[in-house]
Amino acid sequence: MDGRVEKCLSAKRESKTVEFKESFDPADAGSWCEILKDIIAIANSGGGAIAIGLDSRGKPSGADVSPSLNVDPAVITDKVAGVTGHQFTDFEIIEAEKEGHRVAVVAIGAVAFPLVFEKAGNYHAADGKQKMAFAKGTVYFRHGAKSEPGNTEDIRAVIERKLESIRKDWVDGVKKVVHGPSGSQVTVLAADVRESASNDATPIRIVDDPNAPAYRRIDYDISHPYRQRDLVAAINKKLPSGVQITSYDVLAVRRTHRIDSKDEYCHHPKFGSAQYSDTFADWIVSNYEKDNEFFLRARQKYYDDTH
Repeated sequence: MDGRVEKCLSAKRESKTVEFKESFDPADAGSWCEILKDIIAIANSGGGAIAIGLDSRGKPSGADVSPSLNVDPAVITDKVAGVTGHQFTDFEIIEAEKEGHRVAVVAIGAVAFPLVFEKAGNYHAADGKQKMAFAKGTVYFRHGAKSEPGNTEDIRAVIERKLESIRKDWVDGVKKVVHGPSGSQVTVLAADVRESASNDATPIRIVDDPNAPAYRRIDYDISHPYRQRDLVAAINKKLPSGVQITSYDVLAVRRTHRIDSKDEYCHHPKFGSAQYSDTFADWIVSNYEKDNEFFLRARQKYYDDTH
């Protein structure tokens, strides 16, 4: 189990890294404002988790967490981007159990640089009064069990985390040099060396030595073998018996989830139409298995966005 999830489920009170919510309604604007505030505050503070379905003492609230578990992660990413202008994807929605009750846990990673709210989080409360979860231009952090605007100490902590990450990278690099054989020469290359026609590219020499640093030449016809028509056929083979999709379904998914901008899913050759990977096909099937209305939702959103 993810350490953040385990810590969240075992906690008896909220903290800098743990937030409890008795329930969450994806159809309610106020619920979204409040959970976005907490997600961003936790990410800015170094990561943690939000447990939906637990009360303030960490006990099961008895609320139905199915709507929370069915939320498409891409929706959360879009909503975070809508209020911060940043595509934050370092989180995961995990189904867990506590004392025989289902709990939805959002495990959240840390951001390298704090996310700033570019829009205010306003909504109408149950009593009809307007509330503000967060204001434009603010940076939220966790202060104990609360998500609040940041202060000097919060910014200092962010800088310290970044410096510690840099120190670790430096030390790891120094260890590699120290452990190198006598007479070795140090050449700095990117983590993933690829073929390039750029004049600024670092020249390398291809050798047959299996112990030499790896050089990978990507064959997109292997890594991304499908044009859209072939992709539809491949996905239909992977879907459960009786479930069939069309090119329109794939188009709707591509547009609503910005697939064409993700290199692991889509390759744009210099000549010819886009090519798609098996990873993309598996991702689509996985989403359908989690939510049988995945294609219906994509089609509806695509229709709403284009009409």
